[in-house]
Amino acid sequence: MVEDDPGIASGLTVSLRQAGYAVDVCQTLDAAWAALSVEPFDVMLLDLGLPDGDGLDLLARLRRQREPAAGHHTLPHSDMPVLIMTARDGVSDRISGLDSGADDYIVKPFDANELLARLRAMLRRASGRSKPVIEHGDLVLDPANRTVERAGQPVALGGREFALLLTLLQARPQVLSKSRLESALYGFGESLESNAIEVHVHHLRRKLGDALIKTVRGVGYFIPREVEAAPAPGKADAA
Repeated sequence: MVEDDPGIASGLTVSLRQAGYAVDVCQTLDAAWAALSVEPFDVMLLDLGLPDGDGLDLLARLRRQREPAAGHHTLPHSDMPVLIMTARDGVSDRISGLDSGADDYIVKPFDANELLARLRAMLRRASGRSKPVIEHGDLVLDPANRTVERAGQPVALGGREFALLLTLLQARPQVLSKSRLESALYGFGESLESNAIEVHVHHLRRKLGDALIKTVRGVGYFIPREVEAAPAPGKADAA
């Protein structure tokens, strides 16, 4: 989130974390660019009126990274969804924001639930899905209602267990490193144990079956694209 108003940033951070997002807040363009240069992000919430410039300049700079000049590397998230959130409510402002590379535009003040719905829609499009739920064999995950079912039966997951499962399902069959998963589950400054990801994976395997999440030793975790026959949930995993 790139937002210089402490009240807005604080309120949105609470709403986003309650919805399962890991949130990092930057108050300036320079701080945002520094964060983008070292940390992977899934989506950006971007204010326009910032202390050191216009948010559209950051957006334009980000989108230019899609076609880097010789000798320069593109940012891995230069195509990530960007939602502009601003008090600029003119039609020309909206057109300018969208034509500059934003994926959506919301005018302040707005309802936090609408923002969350727009985020879910952007992330759904970014992952190539049209359905509001994610299906993997007999596993059904509903991001909006934060529910999971296995073979038609509800499965109770903790907040970070849900976030981890959602991240792996959206990325399947890509292998995600431990550090990438930590970034998806924890924001800047949030404390975590060195084995936090392993613990969350263990809990998911216990609740959903050992066959769902695969380990690549020394690399990370993934969910295969093809569904494998799984033993009944409840067995301890052997990772």
